Amino acid sequence: MVEVRPAVRRWVIDAAVVVVVLAAAEIAIATGREAHSVSRDWLAYVLGVAMAAPLLLRRWSPAAALYGVSAALLLFYALGYPGFPPSVVLAVPLYDAVLAGHLWRALPVPVAFLSMGYVVAVRDGMPPLDAVAVFLPSMALAVVAMLLGALVRSRRAYAAEVRGRLRLAEEQRRRDAERRVAEERLRIARELHDTVAHAIATITVQSGAALHLIDQDPERVRDALRAIRLTGKAALGEMRTTLGVLRADGEPAVVTGGDVGLDRLPDLLAAVRAAGLEVRFDGDTAGRRLAGPVDRAAYRILQESLTNVLRHAGSAARARVCLAWEPEWIAIEVTDDGVGPEAETSGGGHGLAGMRERAEGLGGRFEAGPLRGRGFRVSARLPLEAA
Repeated sequence: MVEVRPAVRRWVIDAAVVVVVLAAAEIAIATGREAHSVSRDWLAYVLGVAMAAPLLLRRWSPAAALYGVSAALLLFYALGYPGFPPSVVLAVPLYDAVLAGHLWRALPVPVAFLSMGYVVAVRDGMPPLDAVAVFLPSMALAVVAMLLGALVRSRRAYAAEVRGRLRLAEEQRRRDAERRVAEERLRIARELHDTVAHAIATITVQSGAALHLIDQDPERVRDALRAIRLTGKAALGEMRTTLGVLRADGEPAVVTGGDVGLDRLPDLLAAVRAAGLEVRFDGDTAGRRLAGPVDRAAYRILQESLTNVLRHAGSAARARVCLAWEPEWIAIEVTDDGVGPEAETSGGGHGLAGMRERAEGLGGRFEAGPLRGRGFRVSARLPLEAA
């Protein structure tokens, strides 16, 4: 089956419309009967062609096509040929003009022709009501043509609005998908940062201690190597869980964090103490239940804070971890007696930013800064239920 191009199809439709209007005009001219009119001649039929020809412009300039048809029709009436209802040739250009949004430019044309015909009929002695009855069908045809044009225009505008809304909705869905992907990547990066940073900091401290004691205390070296192995295994397990959400089938992925939560806080404190840092814990996690995101964020904030102490606090010998439970909040505070604000703030970097993002993302608050004299303080308040 041969496919017709849109431009060719439009030209065929326009040519068919012109032929139909031309046939209607020529039939009306040939059958017209009117007293005091001049005989039809070749010019009358040529004017019939002139009434249809402007419709070839109906797609490019519907108002010009309407005025062209009107000019030929007005000349036909002015030459005194037998008249016929003007809507025979005006219905199509009136529809096109209203469809294109030229209602107020098109409306004077039928009003002028019908008014002139009515005045002439009454002047020739026709009773006013009879003249109304004569011109009523032509008036109705003009009104129907304009109403149809307005209806089709309204439907097209509605369809265009629906398509626009669907396009905007699709673009919004695409932007939401891109935003979710970006947020997911940020969560994965944050999880990996917390896991790797803590593991490397612990391993670095333990390996340094092992190198220092390798000739003096082999038993403590063995304990340090054992701690390094356990830390590495735990870090690999967390990384495997985190990276497992990067699915190849394109399904949405959510970082769940595995079993990371405050129930692992004793293991975290033990690993940090094994690395040589004295940690005092004030608080209680027994029997406490937190929403998953809050539980994970609380653990990660404590992990990152203690990791920063190991990496950046220099000669820090002691750290203090406090957990305070409130009716709607959990308060977390980690302090140390490190070398001072410059070392702390210069080393915090992405870790502090990540902790702030975790807290504020849940509707909580986060503060971090040096203490007066020596040390550093990290404070976070998280809602018991995720915002």
